[in-house]
Amino acid sequence: MAIMQINKALIKQPNKKTIVLAGNPNVGKSVFFNALTNRYVEVSNFPGTTVDISHSALGDDLLLDTPGIYGVSSFNDEEKVARDVILQADVVINIVNALHLERDLFLTQQLIDMGIPLVVALNMMDEARQNGIQIDHQTLERELGVPVIPTVAVEGKGIEEIKAALAGAAQGNRVPRIADLLAPLRDCFPSVAEALLYLEEDPSVKSPRTAVKAERRQEEIYLIRRRRVNEIVNAVVKESAEGASFAARLGQMMLRISTGLPILLLSLVAMYYFIGVFIAQVVVVFTEKVVMEGYYAPLVEGLVERLFAPGSVTAYILAGEYGLFTMTVVYLLGLLMPLVAGFYFSLSIMEDSGYLPRVATLMDRLLVKMGLNGRAIIPIILGLGCVTMATITTRLLGSKRERIIATALLGIAIPCSAQLGVIFGMVAPLGPGYLVLYLATVGAVFVGLGVIMEKVLPGRSTDLLIDLPVLRVPRLGNILRKTYVRTVHFIKEAAPLFVVGAVLISLLHISGLLQKIQDLFRPLVNSWLGLPPEASTAFIMGIVRRDFGAAGLYALPMAAGQTLVALVAITLFVPCIASILVILKERSAKDGLLIWVGSFIAAFLVGGLLARVMGI
Repeated sequence: MAIMQINKALIKQPNKKTIVLAGNPNVGKSVFFNALTNRYVEVSNFPGTTVDISHSALGDDLLLDTPGIYGVSSFNDEEKVARDVILQADVVINIVNALHLERDLFLTQQLIDMGIPLVVALNMMDEARQNGIQIDHQTLERELGVPVIPTVAVEGKGIEEIKAALAGAAQGNRVPRIADLLAPLRDCFPSVAEALLYLEEDPSVKSPRTAVKAERRQEEIYLIRRRRVNEIVNAVVKESAEGASFAARLGQMMLRISTGLPILLLSLVAMYYFIGVFIAQVVVVFTEKVVMEGYYAPLVEGLVERLFAPGSVTAYILAGEYGLFTMTVVYLLGLLMPLVAGFYFSLSIMEDSGYLPRVATLMDRLLVKMGLNGRAIIPIILGLGCVTMATITTRLLGSKRERIIATALLGIAIPCSAQLGVIFGMVAPLGPGYLVLYLATVGAVFVGLGVIMEKVLPGRSTDLLIDLPVLRVPRLGNILRKTYVRTVHFIKEAAPLFVVGAVLISLLHISGLLQKIQDLFRPLVNSWLGLPPEASTAFIMGIVRRDFGAAGLYALPMAAGQTLVALVAITLFVPCIASILVILKERSAKDGLLIWVGSFIAAFLVGGLLARVMGI
């Protein structure tokens, strides 16, 4: 047999059926286990792993619990245990969360495709009703072809009905296309279940016959099954505000285009006033102007002058215009740290309240047109915190094509939190009109680039599969903890690069190379973008770190139109060194180079065109 045999003394006992509980994580399997047995429970270590399984008598039969899984496979110890127990079950009780049918029924349909006798416990029906979700369980029973019992396990509702339904457990309605794929392998494996796992590329299942050359089709089978599950959900689920709580009604409003987009817009406006007005114009004025420039900088400059000759190279590197202890510390702690903390505070509220997954669902329709799906909103929003970190999270996307598109968008059109904070701080005093122009320009580049890549790159976007947690009031302690941890991580990650950037710029200035580079960039920066020649220094610093470059624009004397052009160009300008290194690691040298060159071209092309529109 291709699948590893487990402890038969435990699983298979004479004249006893083996009944197994299976389901996704956090669906209430432990509650079911305790409610069904109501007696002493034994826990055994599963052979060859560190995973424990609970087992107990259920009448004359044996009941076993399994680890929570999203599908039957063997990519980790929990999945191996669940798979091997399920494969030797006489009956499986599949626990399904009524709030997340679109997620949980994927496992249900896989169990049916495997030919395993099944009873479905439709759990948390009370929470579904509170959230305005109505499920026609009788239609669901017909669609699946197995008994479906509505339950509220924590209250003991439906437990006796589950016990009674075990005698009528059925193999259910297999997806016809998947059954067709399995037909040629029917005589090559001991069971339909193993044949299916073979096609789904389970690493533990090998063909017992060398003559079998069937193509393994995990992605195709998963897509077919996902479409079937979506059909079932559409047939049995209705959402209504009747009887739903305020949180549930609000959650539904967040998912509809007509109400969700205005809510998202209000959320972004609130973030703007919090970060761009309060943090940038009140907190930063105090930390940068009063504390750092008023007290800290004069103190450090005085100490350096006492220790080193005024005008010396060492004195300039330590406390000059781009000094390690002056500009670097002032920018990092006085300017950037409050802005970054404000952004992470806002992001943590969206995460803790359950709003962020709803933004993903809302944006799915738009992102599909850009070759992505709604899940891509997660790295995109994380990119507003740190593009480097967000590039790593593109791994969660379903295909290489999506990962390339998302990485390019992050590298070119998404400003990081520190850069965004500086941008808000500079554009806020100009008025809402300039903010709208900035967002419209960068947004048009973002959408346009995505649409072009969707047309050019072969393939299609994968379907969105994401949990929608219940909306709740976020806990202040959790928000503050997340904000603190992320802000500290930013300081630790940014400080060394700021030091490198400051030393590099200082040495370039001392050697005269900085002036030569400025002269080289002058036709682009001064003539094409219409900015002061000194702005070229900010672009040079932006190569080291994007927010470092944005901060370099902060003190330059520019008119409102020039400020807008400068901010658009620096936003689209090349990713920082850290981001490029991660892009090279996650994608390839070719992709990294194309993104770097593409961002350079986009920054100066769009910035120059905007300068012409603004009449600069």
